[in-house]
Amino acid sequence: MTNRGAQCLATVASLAVGASFFALWFWLLPSWLNFRVDAMGVARWRWIGAALSVLGFAVALRCIWDFGWMGHGTPAPMAPPQRLVVVGFYRYVGHANLPALLIACVAVAGIALFVQLYEEPTLRRMFGPDYEEYCRNAPRWLPRMRAWTK
Repeated sequence: MTNRGAQCLATVASLAVGASFFALWFWLLPSWLNFRVDAMGVARWRWIGAALSVLGFAVALRCIWDFGWMGHGTPAPMAPPQRLVVVGFYRYVGHANLPALLIACVAVAGIALFVQLYEEPTLRRMFGPDYEEYCRNAPRWLPRMRAWTK
């Protein structure tokens, strides 16, 4: 097989692995977690989520493509790239820098404070004993293997 043919085959394999991951993430995982969004009045917010998802997919697709085209492999450990991938988005990541770490820490702290100081007290006032029971059965930051049902 020619070098170009091997490169194309590796790229197709990488895209297949990426497609499998996306299928798992967006098709199987929500059904396993019994995740449904049926709230009224949230349609306008879905567009923001959809736009961010498309942007994230574009970045992920480019990275998956680079693994196949430049790395001659896939993101999957059972068929890893044969060459180091240092193109595309991989040119910009690798070493954390202090400003990026500080921004991430501030964002995490801000979210945690918002949840603890505003969201949880608001839910306690709105739902009282029902919310207290929920808190006892669904820890704040720890995911559960099985869904809690009242």
